[in-house]
Amino acid sequence: QLQLVESGGGLVQPGGSLRLSCDASKFTMTNIAMAWFRRAPGKERQGIACISTLSNTYYADSVKGRFTISRDNAKKMVFLQMSSLKPEDTAVYYCAKIRDRWCTGYTTNYDRNWGQGTQVTVSS
Repeated sequence: QLQLVESGGGLVQPGGSLRLSCDASKFTMTNIAMAWFRRAPGKERQGIACISTLSNTYYADSVKGRFTISRDNAKKMVFLQMSSLKPEDTAVYYCAKIRDRWCTGYTTNYDRNWGQGTQVTVSS
């Protein structure tokens, strides 16, 4: 049974916006950082955003200023608001549990029990 369920992907034109959601209701996320990763065609999975238990946020340079990660502990949800989307943002997006309260080293310190991901395609 998947512990993380991503949704909200789709086809969007360049410059458009999407909001991804991650349902984390199957476990307690209050005490861990959460992150979003993506896997573009032909590339390895890459960490792009992380939010700590205190809601400190961190972003990869490729999405900084365009994406915003947030969390709602009461609803057990994690979100990724994406704007000014580019064709190079096309990927399958996954959320992940981080093995710490903080985001330090989040691109490697993650739980490898992935959800099914949600496809984002940016194209005109």
